[in-house]
Amino acid sequence: MKLLKNSYPFDPSFKHHALIALGLAIWIFGFLHLTEPLDVNEFGDKEKLIYLPGYGLIGGIMYLVFLPFQYFLYSRSQQQWTLLQELLFILFLVIITIFIVRAFYLYVVMVGEQNLYSFSYQLTSITLPAIATILPIVLIGRFGLGKYKEKRLAQSKIEIKGEGTYDGLRLLLNDLVCVQSSDNYIEVLYYSGGELKKSLIRNKLSVVAEEFPDLLRIHRSYIINPYHFQQWKTEKGKLFVELSSSIFAPVSNTYKNDAKSVLNSTTNN
Repeated sequence: MKLLKNSYPFDPSFKHHALIALGLAIWIFGFLHLTEPLDVNEFGDKEKLIYLPGYGLIGGIMYLVFLPFQYFLYSRSQQQWTLLQELLFILFLVIITIFIVRAFYLYVVMVGEQNLYSFSYQLTSITLPAIATILPIVLIGRFGLGKYKEKRLAQSKIEIKGEGTYDGLRLLLNDLVCVQSSDNYIEVLYYSGGELKKSLIRNKLSVVAEEFPDLLRIHRSYIINPYHFQQWKTEKGKLFVELSSSIFAPVSNTYKNDAKSVLNSTTNN
């Protein structure tokens, strides 16, 4: 059961999944045209051009129809994808598709005909063998896109290093909210899996500010990510910035003009 909870490569891009659906439709058509399973070899050339694309469309459309279910699972798990979720998505997709294929066979392909295949015979002799051949292509495509996305994410991550042998932190720049100086350490606030987290790293704020010029110095003890700026706040004559998750950071007079220039232009954009 622990294995099922392991992280599994996943690409949430709808465009990429639409390409998988298109590839699936073409692959089903090509597979049926070349192998001609039991009911297909009884078609004439004209019937093949009518019905075989229909089977392909069913596969592609059903994949697209199930994408909302996939994104529901993805959002429920705070944008984490596991092997269990992958298996659930594929299982429900296959089960519902089997019944849709049966309906297409009864009410489109063989309407008005006699001597129809029974559901059990069609399932065991035609549908399941076809699925066993076609499904691996879908699984390989989904896995490959997921791994490619993971690789691109890894390449786009920044690393806030710890001094000496101390551990650092790797994360996406837009997940970083702010960094605060704390004696010989820095306190990093960031998002991971949709949750706000905090890490203490042995390093200097000046080093981080110099290494990542996209971050904004607003105080001798604070640098922030302008991406998370929400609004200005004034309390007892002191100026603060409000960041995501209602995080407040003070703005000193030394950095006030630069901070306003950068953050106001960010808000206007």
